Amino acid sequence: MKYCVLIMDGAAGWPLPQRNGKTCLELASTPNLDAMAREGTVGITSTVPSGMEPSSACACMSVLGYDPVIYYRGRSAIEASARDIYPGEGEVIFRCNLVTVQEGKMSSYSCGYISTGEAHALISTLNEELGCDEVRFYPGVSYRHLCKMKNHEDALLATCTPPHDIPNREIAEFLPRGPGSKLLTDLMARSEVIFRDHPVNVTRRSRGDAPATMIWLFWASGKIPMMPRFEEVYALKAALTSGVDLLQGLAKMTRMEVLNIPGVTDGPDNDYAAQGKGALDALVSHDLVAIHVEAPDEASHAGAVDDKIDSIQKIDRDIVSRLRSWHQASLRVLIMPDHATPIEIQTHSGEPIPFMLWGSGIKSNGAKRFTEPEAKSTGMLVREGHKIMEMLIDREGECP
Repeated sequence: MKYCVLIMDGAAGWPLPQRNGKTCLELASTPNLDAMAREGTVGITSTVPSGMEPSSACACMSVLGYDPVIYYRGRSAIEASARDIYPGEGEVIFRCNLVTVQEGKMSSYSCGYISTGEAHALISTLNEELGCDEVRFYPGVSYRHLCKMKNHEDALLATCTPPHDIPNREIAEFLPRGPGSKLLTDLMARSEVIFRDHPVNVTRRSRGDAPATMIWLFWASGKIPMMPRFEEVYALKAALTSGVDLLQGLAKMTRMEVLNIPGVTDGPDNDYAAQGKGALDALVSHDLVAIHVEAPDEASHAGAVDDKIDSIQKIDRDIVSRLRSWHQASLRVLIMPDHATPIEIQTHSGEPIPFMLWGSGIKSNGAKRFTEPEAKSTGMLVREGHKIMEMLIDREGECP
């Protein structure tokens, strides 16, 4: 038996009043997902335990079969793991976004998806101007970067807000606050001065692109607990493909192989066909492969309904179609978002989301499409999302 887990990041959402009360999953044309839904088991589950933040870090940990209550201690250290950066005793790591603030408002949490090359030039200057024995910046992809601090464990106590949670809102009330926030606000304020006339921003303004006006620090992590190997827990050799550090970090922490597939990105330019083909090719030498697609979530954060629908349709056309037609061995598939990212709020929400199990030994439970309403209508509820992995690989016979 072979297994595949497809994570459609942020694909779930709320009914859109401007689109006749339908969600993006309902609006998308998804013949392959719908055919699988009619043949498989569809239901709803909660990937975010009560009281925990509905971040992809927490939710994807659930999808991969690990209980966030036990293993989740913050997102940034997971992302850092993807680049072999680990906080030691007395160290903390923060996500460090490059953002655009105009007239005191969060104009763009991504500087209009700044290029990685431009971003690295800005982070390099930050290290020259602000870096020291206690503060170090690490470049990432596009707008996503990291900041590691020594001897400032009190910063873990600060209250921080992700910039994608406050689109077009005044930033003053959302700056880091409370115990441990002084260093954070100081670094953010000093970055404004450094970036103001930086050559990268001069060029971006001349092109009409959003400049990187400052850094934004959030999602703090201290030292995190060791996670058991996926192969040790589930007796399967596993691999994962994703365009974001977070999922690659989770893969490294659970000792899954990270697949390097050319063309895989975190945005609408993702090569869906290459990602689907590369993942299935990996099943020749692995028992399970996880495919994470970030594009629906990014479109949701931007409030772009049509882009979100388009990304869902491309997943269906270029990835799900390959899963349906893969006949080299018995195959079981789990397909689900990690969390909902409603267009209306442009950020994550923690309500239950749809999931689908399909393949060898899995029975139909009456769903007609893979949508939020259809998933609820089946009456199938798995209260703890991290237990769905056990359902997928149930070796006792038919599932569920």
